Amino acid sequence: MKKFIETIKNIWSIEDLRKRILTTLLLVLVYRAGSYITLPGLDSNELSRFSETSQKGILGLLNMFAGGSFSRASIFALGIMPYISASIAIQLLTIAVPYFQKLQKEGDSGRKKINQYTRLLTVVVTAFQASAYVAYLRTQSASALIPEYGSFMFWLSTTVVLTAGTLFVMWLGEKITDKGIGNGTSIIIMTGILARLPEALIQEFSLKVTGGGGPLMFLIEIAFFIFITIGLILLVQGTRKIPVNYAKRIVGNKQYGGVRQFIPLKVNAAGVMPIIFAQAIMFIPATAIGFAIQNENASTFIRIFSDHTNPYYNLIYAVLVVVFTFFYTALIFNPTQMADEMKRNNGFIPGVKPGKATADYIGAVMDRITLPGAMFLALVGILPGFAAAAGVNGAFATFFGGTSLLIMVGVILDTLQQIESQLLMRHYDGLMSSGRIKGRTSSPANA
Repeated sequence: MKKFIETIKNIWSIEDLRKRILTTLLLVLVYRAGSYITLPGLDSNELSRFSETSQKGILGLLNMFAGGSFSRASIFALGIMPYISASIAIQLLTIAVPYFQKLQKEGDSGRKKINQYTRLLTVVVTAFQASAYVAYLRTQSASALIPEYGSFMFWLSTTVVLTAGTLFVMWLGEKITDKGIGNGTSIIIMTGILARLPEALIQEFSLKVTGGGGPLMFLIEIAFFIFITIGLILLVQGTRKIPVNYAKRIVGNKQYGGVRQFIPLKVNAAGVMPIIFAQAIMFIPATAIGFAIQNENASTFIRIFSDHTNPYYNLIYAVLVVVFTFFYTALIFNPTQMADEMKRNNGFIPGVKPGKATADYIGAVMDRITLPGAMFLALVGILPGFAAAAGVNGAFATFFGGTSLLIMVGVILDTLQQIESQLLMRHYDGLMSSGRIKGRTSSPANA
C-alpha cells in the first residue's frame, strides 16, 4: 500500500503527466454528458419502449459501444462505431489495394492521406447509419416523435446531428490521443462499457439478496469475475519471443550490430475483432429468416440464433471466433515483410536461413500460438452465455467475458503502459516491481 501511494504521488508530481490525465478525464466527462442529451424532435419521456428494444441483438452490441447513447436516442447515439468501421475498411484496403499499400509506405505524408480518407468514409458511413436510425426510431417509438417538428425536418436534423455527433466523438478521441494519455478511441469505448458496470453490480446484488442465493452467492460470482479477468490479462499479455541475432559490422572505428533481440509474437494478435465479427455474423441468419419465413422450423432456428444460452448457439459461435481469429491474424500479420526487414538489417534467426525460410518459420510459430489463443478467446466469448444460464443477471453476465471484458482489460493495460512509460522515462519506479506492463498495442519489433 505504501508503494502504491508513493507511485500515485510520483504520477501527480510530473506536470506533463498530470495535465494529460486531467485533460483525458475532462474530455471523457464531455463525452458522457453528451450521451444524455436527447435528439431534437423527440420526447424523452416516451422513449421507454425504444430503450428496451434497442438493447437486444446486434443493436445491443451497438448500444454497448455507444455507452448506452443508442438506447437513449442521444446526439452521440452512433458513438464512435462509424469511425471504427471506416478504419477497418481502410485497413483492409491497405492490404488489398496497391494504391493504399503505397500510401502506407510513404511515412507521415501517406498516413495523413489515409487519415483523410478514413474521415471522409466516416462521414458517409455515419450519414447512412443515421438515416437507418431515423427509420428505426419511427418504427419502434413513433409516440416519442413530436408531431409539430415535421417528418422531413426530423430526418434532416437527426441525420445532421448524428453525423456531427460522431465526428465530435472522433475529435474527442484524437484529442485524448494527442493531449491526453493516448488510445483515445479505445478509452471512449471503454468508458461507455465501464459506465454500465456499477448499475449491473447493483442489480445483481439486489437480485441475489431478494431472489435467493444471498450475499454469499454474490461474492462467489465476484470471485469468478476476478478469476476470468486474470485469465484475460494473461491472454492479452501472452507473447512468444523469437530470438534474432544481428551480424557484426565495423564502420570506421565503430561497431554496429552483434547483439541479440527478440520478436514478441502475441498469442492474441487479433484482439477483440474476432468476437465482434462472430457476433455480427450470428445475428444475420435469425434476422434474414425472421423477415423471410414464418413457420415452426424457422421459429426454432431463430430461437437458436437469438438465445446465447443455447448449446448450439455457443458451439457455432465458438467455431466462428476460432475461424475469424485465424482470418484476422492473417490479415494484420505479414511474416514475409518481417523476414525482409530482418534481412535488410543483417538480422537472422539462429538455425534458420534468411528469406523465405525465415518467413515460413515465423508463420509456423504464429500458427501454433494462435490456435490456443483462438480457443481461449472462443471460451471467453461464450462465457457470458454460461453465466446467464447459471442465473446471473443479463446486464452483469455480459461482463463475464465477451467483448465487454476483453475491451476493458485491453484498454486498461494500454493506459497503464502509457503511464508507466512516462514514469520510467523520468527515472521513477514503474507500476509493478515484477516487470513492465505489456499492453495489447505493443507490436512486434521490426528488426
